[in-house]
Amino acid sequence: MKSSTLNPNYGFNTLSIHAGEPHPCSQNAHVAPIYQSSTYSFPSAEEGGQIFKGEKEGYVYGRMGSPNMTIVSEKVAALEGRDLILAKHAAGETDFTVEAHAFSSGMNAITTLMLTLLKPGDTIIAQSSLYGGTVGLFNNLLTKYNIKVVWVAHGTLAAFEQTIAKFPEAKLVYCETPANPTLEIVDIEGVANLAHTHNMPLVVDNTFATPYLQRPLALGADWVIHSTTKYIGGHGVVVGGMVVSPYFKTLSDELLSNMHNTGGVPSPFDAWLLNMGLKTLPLRMDRHCDNAEKIAAYLENHPKVSKVWYPGLESHTGHDLAKKQMKRYGGMISFELKGGLDAGIKMMDSIQLMILAVSLGTVDTLIQHPASMTHAKVPVDQRHAAGITDGLVRVSIGLENIEDLLTDFDQALAKV
Repeated sequence: MKSSTLNPNYGFNTLSIHAGEPHPCSQNAHVAPIYQSSTYSFPSAEEGGQIFKGEKEGYVYGRMGSPNMTIVSEKVAALEGRDLILAKHAAGETDFTVEAHAFSSGMNAITTLMLTLLKPGDTIIAQSSLYGGTVGLFNNLLTKYNIKVVWVAHGTLAAFEQTIAKFPEAKLVYCETPANPTLEIVDIEGVANLAHTHNMPLVVDNTFATPYLQRPLALGADWVIHSTTKYIGGHGVVVGGMVVSPYFKTLSDELLSNMHNTGGVPSPFDAWLLNMGLKTLPLRMDRHCDNAEKIAAYLENHPKVSKVWYPGLESHTGHDLAKKQMKRYGGMISFELKGGLDAGIKMMDSIQLMILAVSLGTVDTLIQHPASMTHAKVPVDQRHAAGITDGLVRVSIGLENIEDLLTDFDQALAKV
């Protein structure tokens, strides 16, 4: 599933629509159909054998991939790898490619990549402020297989430098930026340079930013993770994940074998839905950012709000870094009310337009309480160390009219 043969000089919007698309499609369909088949037939026994051995491209069985999975994977590879591909081609590496592989969920993408890159007895270095599911995987499953996880208390470059120097035997560095739910910003280029000094690959979860706002591979990251459930899908109707890298050549067989053996392949319909979402990603992300910037400024000046975490605010400690490595600042906001947890509960029970639900990146605005919801299973001390306080509220700003969102915030906060 290599990056699309479509000209990488095309703009992001063009690539989001056309990359990976097979033309002509079956029966000359304008939009690629859903190949809803559990298995695939062969013209002959000889050709079937060649496809099984990897000597010829083709499809064998649904658990091993589908045309729809190929399309969405190639599109993400083209978008996430665009800047790096252009730079490499300009430097004379005209055969340089970036690949992506789609998974049934973001967690399956992370799990499969970890199983591929690590072995029992290894050590990894991870940022403490991560998605709750990732923390659970690292705390529970990886440690069960004698893989040691060293947590970086703060996502500053200095903190990563100290930890990497203390554990030079680590096999990889893992971070998420902007982080969930603290919106912590990590210096991707700086951490990549530190990791590479010790021959450690850097894995970056780019879910919050999407390839439209940030491209970690061009900043030095080796592997990029996405929960495509979120902004890439965009409509709250599909669960999926993606791994993107220019280094699949050395690990592709093992990674694909692990994916096939664990069964983490998206269905054709799920892959089709994700591809549809990608076609409008740049348009949606600009509206998410427009609304979030206004809501963040509103919250920062509200008398009942004690603190707002949004990279677009100058008060955010990572603002300058986000300005440097991101196109815009995203659609996620976290904030804390002066009344703490009780005030947060009252507010969330008073919303009228916003939806009280976990997940993020959908067209509608979602609000939730991380300590009791997405990060409830994270140990309290670890949660607090990561900056996830009991009163923290996280909002995924949607595409509604900004006036209507502000009205809902006004009436809900008035009841706190």
